[in-house]
Amino acid sequence: MMLKLFALLFFCFTSTVFAQNHAANLKQVIQFEKAEKSVVLLNNQNNTIPLIGLNKLRIASVHFNFKQADIFDGIANKYWKIESFNADTIRNNQNFNALHDELKLYNTVILELSAASSITSALKSFINDLESNTQLIIVLAGSDKNLSQLDKVKSPIIYYPEDNSDGASIAAQVIFGGIALNNRLDQNYSVNHKKGAGFSTQKIRLGYSLPEAVTLNSDVLKGIDSIVNKGIATHSSPCVVVLLAKDGKVIFHKAYGKHTYNGAETTKLDDIFDMASVTKVTATVPMVMALYDKKQLSLDSPISKYVAVTRNLADKNSIIIREALLHEAGYTPYIKFYERLKSSDMSVDSSAAYPTKVADHYYLRANYFKEVMWPVMLQSKVETHGKYVYSDISMYMMKEVVEEITHQKLNDFVLNELYLPLGMQSSGFLPRNRFPKSRIVPTTENDNWFRNMLVQGYVNDPGAAMAGGVEGHAGLFSNANDLAIFYQMLLNKGSYGGQKFYDPATVDLFTSRQSKTSWRGLGYDKYNSSTKLPSAYASEQA
Repeated sequence: MMLKLFALLFFCFTSTVFAQNHAANLKQVIQFEKAEKSVVLLNNQNNTIPLIGLNKLRIASVHFNFKQADIFDGIANKYWKIESFNADTIRNNQNFNALHDELKLYNTVILELSAASSITSALKSFINDLESNTQLIIVLAGSDKNLSQLDKVKSPIIYYPEDNSDGASIAAQVIFGGIALNNRLDQNYSVNHKKGAGFSTQKIRLGYSLPEAVTLNSDVLKGIDSIVNKGIATHSSPCVVVLLAKDGKVIFHKAYGKHTYNGAETTKLDDIFDMASVTKVTATVPMVMALYDKKQLSLDSPISKYVAVTRNLADKNSIIIREALLHEAGYTPYIKFYERLKSSDMSVDSSAAYPTKVADHYYLRANYFKEVMWPVMLQSKVETHGKYVYSDISMYMMKEVVEEITHQKLNDFVLNELYLPLGMQSSGFLPRNRFPKSRIVPTTENDNWFRNMLVQGYVNDPGAAMAGGVEGHAGLFSNANDLAIFYQMLLNKGSYGGQKFYDPATVDLFTSRQSKTSWRGLGYDKYNSSTKLPSAYASEQA
């Protein structure tokens, strides 16, 4: 029911598809599925695999003559940051000791071996040391001899007989739960690795495959290329990233264009975009859901219960949280805060008097939000209480509610409560504090109404920028893969990666129609059969 809705969001904000030849892909999928049946997981009695709680892990990937290292690490990095170590030249104890010292920074080590890897006494000693100090996982490709040499290893071993890219991709996805396993050894290899040995696992995260793996035709998806390229050519956008996920698998992921029309920075799959109003449904509303789930917030409580300054405002003190989420609070639809700026409010240099950075070489004076913007909102008129009128002020208010209850800033709360536990590595507010500028797509070619410059890494929305880059209606930055993770979690009714983030009833409540006067859910848009919005292609259940 929700699948079509969230697929639409991906198209609107992070186009995603990778079209190849249908016939070739069919053959590749058959080959991949055959390889999948040969992969066996051993020594998983402690349920180490699939990995759970990624935000608590510091993972190193160590390759010993493992020719598919780039494939393995490329897939693994889609789930969590992996630090790669090439150990091809390590031979003696001294070298192993030096490597072991480097690996002390990590609590999880994935060791990749192949038939070309010599299982020497020094390597065995190294493995034994790692088992004593870290969570060790061994990936072994194409060598039954080496499997017998690892008979005394207690840590999980993922073994597959054919040393190829399919095996490396499958192994990485098995470790993180993108693929479920149920295979067993088909013969005896050693005392502990006997015929019938093996462990089953569950699929707990998105997997990565081709359209044909979910019965889609890649040739049909090629039409996306022409649509996107036409949009770029007509200057609708200089760049697009498209990601399509179906049945728990990412089956299309493609980047188009450059960061700017005349620039040299080619768009990459993991580039980070300004999410604009998607902030509401990917940051603010999810945090309201979390507090509702924990019974720390009632939808029918007045906002004034949490935002004390509204208690003496006759037109606002009775507005309840439910009404704000439905955009039926009657707040003023939009306020152009930037039109109130004076020259004395701005500076090209940072200082204690001008600490709020809204762009490169553009700082706002201290307490501008508290002294100017917030009073303007509080004094704004409430004229349509009970009717559907979309207003950003609803989400300004929800941010205040969330921060009052949690005693945390919204950006910290959502990052630690949701994004990092989910494995959303590239999501959050204030991206220039965490990511290189080159990964962040500029939000406007030329902001000629407020900042009068190319804005890159700072929120495009003027109100959110002037409030310090963190607001309930705008300010979030993310990428296609992270959005896919978040909305797959909602499709899963609140669970992902072996963790429960919401009760299923909470997800159903917020994402189903809750208004008698509009088609909306609580914070979430719904399909309107009268106007065919948000899209004529959306399901009536969306």
